[in-house]
Amino acid sequence: MEVKDYMSTNVITVTPETTVMKALDLMKEHDIHRLPVVEDGKLVGLLTEELVAGHSPSMATSLSMHELNYLLNKTTASEIMQKQVLTVKAHTLLEEAASLMRQQKVGVLPVVDARGHVEGIITDKDIFDAFIEISGYNTPGSRLFIEINEDKPGPLEEISDVLRENNVNVSTISVYHRDGKVQVVLHVDSTNPDEVADFIAQKGYRVISAMKK
Repeated sequence: MEVKDYMSTNVITVTPETTVMKALDLMKEHDIHRLPVVEDGKLVGLLTEELVAGHSPSMATSLSMHELNYLLNKTTASEIMQKQVLTVKAHTLLEEAASLMRQQKVGVLPVVDARGHVEGIITDKDIFDAFIEISGYNTPGSRLFIEINEDKPGPLEEISDVLRENNVNVSTISVYHRDGKVQVVLHVDSTNPDEVADFIAQKGYRVISAMKK
């Protein structure tokens, strides 16, 4: 899967000259927390609620609300925005984007083309949505956890064959390596998990759990 499959393309942006007050109004209106800053279509920075809060007077300030609003209306995005922004391309692999977010501890990545023009934006919430969709979690059927001996060749093919022979379709399959063991998570269209587990067990595989979704 690629970033383009899950990114938002209707991106709300601001310019370097946009006031912080206007930016905050946009965030509130669209229920978002970050705004790409663009100039002539090109990404030049990123404005976030955290940056705004960090550059705002504290709650203990003696300034009046009128004075606070005045400051926010005088301060522009260019004055407080993050100028070094991590980005990805539309064809970047989704797992690469997720790894970059994790390593750099960021929750958003603007998506730009070769010229630096903003094409979209992908957030940690988009990554979560992608994981849920890819895992088939919300798809009706059954989920089975199977333990496999690493020394046995062709286990996935054998499991797929026995399910196909019994008219059970596999929706998704995930493989995990934990503590020297291989665990396979299958999501199938059957609503009878115990029956499917029996098919697999007959081939000598240990079904750790089987549940109906």
